[in-house]
Amino acid sequence: MYRHLFIFITSVLAFGVVPIGAQSGRAAPTPTPAMLPDVPVIAANYRSNDRTLPDLERVGVDFTDQKTLTLHDAIELALENNRDIEVTRKTRRMAEFDLKAFRGFYQPRLINQSFNDRATAPNISIFSTNRNTTVDTQLSTTSINGYVPSQGTVLTGSFNHTRLLSDNPISVLSPQLNASLSFSFVQPLFRGRKFDIPRRSIEIAKRNIEITDTQFRQRSIETVAAVQRAYWDLTFALRNLQVQRDAVRDAREQLEHNRRLVNEGQLAPIDVTAAETQVANFEQLVYDALNTVNQSENALKNLISPNRSDDIWRASLTPVEPVELAIPNAILPEAMDIAINNRPELEINDRQRDINKLDQKLYRNQKKPQIDITAGVTSSGVGGDPNRYFDPSIPTPCTRQPPDPILCQRQLENLALLTGSPFTGIFANRYPTYHFGINFNLPLFGDKTASANLGHALVEGERLEVQREQIEQNIQVEVRNAIQGIRTAEARLRASAIARENSEKQYESEQRKLDNGQSDTYKVLDRQTALTAARSNELRARTDLNKAIAELQRATGSSLKANDVEVK
Repeated sequence: MYRHLFIFITSVLAFGVVPIGAQSGRAAPTPTPAMLPDVPVIAANYRSNDRTLPDLERVGVDFTDQKTLTLHDAIELALENNRDIEVTRKTRRMAEFDLKAFRGFYQPRLINQSFNDRATAPNISIFSTNRNTTVDTQLSTTSINGYVPSQGTVLTGSFNHTRLLSDNPISVLSPQLNASLSFSFVQPLFRGRKFDIPRRSIEIAKRNIEITDTQFRQRSIETVAAVQRAYWDLTFALRNLQVQRDAVRDAREQLEHNRRLVNEGQLAPIDVTAAETQVANFEQLVYDALNTVNQSENALKNLISPNRSDDIWRASLTPVEPVELAIPNAILPEAMDIAINNRPELEINDRQRDINKLDQKLYRNQKKPQIDITAGVTSSGVGGDPNRYFDPSIPTPCTRQPPDPILCQRQLENLALLTGSPFTGIFANRYPTYHFGINFNLPLFGDKTASANLGHALVEGERLEVQREQIEQNIQVEVRNAIQGIRTAEARLRASAIARENSEKQYESEQRKLDNGQSDTYKVLDRQTALTAARSNELRARTDLNKAIAELQRATGSSLKANDVEVK
């Protein structure tokens, strides 16, 4: 009784309680098709009964407008019309204008300031009886600033002219003319003498022009490589289209051959159906190949056309370049040497390091004490007319009673010197002023800003060194891959050529067996499909080899030289 109870409980646990089995790790039972949700039926009776062939035309292309194109012609059109190249040209011109702008700092400048001023002020002098005094001022200041960039010297020449018209009765002259001619210079002794911010900006602008030149060459290399890839892609696409058309032709010939054998009683009618299916399958490949031709042609046109309205978009491009290119005998050490000498990325890195050295030079100069010598000379002159508002009641040596002849004579002589043109006093150096001084600006605890900037520049130099090592390593990877790509493509071409030759022999052999009753239609169709694929693979291997050669030219930086392109 206990044994039967144990068997009953075990059966319930095993078959009646599913969650326990699931929780214990046992797999859930596989659902049967009846347990799956129903899928809605969509177009259950759809059949394609249209047997007409669509047009073998490419969108927007006039087949009557055939344009033959060599690889050199395509490269030339791309370098003339490519938008990326044109953008790089504009960048170069912008860098030239930047250099002119920075050089303009040292351009001599003529500066002038002129104004008229009329002021009325209350009289607070005991020597005047006027209630207020009005003064008309005409001021003109003209200066010329020049530089000696090699030494940081600043030269200044200035001319000042003032005309004062006053109704103040104690003024001797009205109008009174004041003029002065002065020359001065400032010469840095330490900071700013050998190098400063304007000179750094000029030198950086020169390096930037060199960088834009290198970037222009880099863009040209990339454009040439892109055109080469697009050109060989279009070559493959057009020839592959012909391969697929030939396959359709062969399939139709096989179809007609099968029909004759059926009529002769050597094949069953179903073998004709199999041949018709083969024709339909090859026709699909023709349309796929045509779509590839359209995409490849548009990619090449996008590189060589100046705009979307150019006539080349309506033309049908026909590459005429020979497919069999000379295979370079590339050796890794030699290829690496060429790449190190030609790759624009390394030249750009060199120019960036030059700019970094300029920064280090500037900040080392900025750490020096700022001590400047200043010197100048000024020659002044005074002129004008006697004041018609002069108060005669004011005692003078000549009006005093009794008059003082000596003092009166001196007063008349002074008045004679003051009246007239002020330029007489300037050129006679009658009232000279000489100036000499030293200016300095020294931080008390060291120039922390210049030290920090120098530290930043030094670390930046280290970063550029590491970056160069990384660029060289990346170039090595690209060169190695390019050489390996050529060898692999060359091996694939050899193997694919052998496969195509053998496929032709096997296809012909299988056809003869079919005629002798030793084979069937399906083997012949398989051989036919294999032959078409072998022809396409051989063509792909040939164009891939040409693209691998173009990639090696790009990796070594010799694309321009290899295609007779000169950058000016």
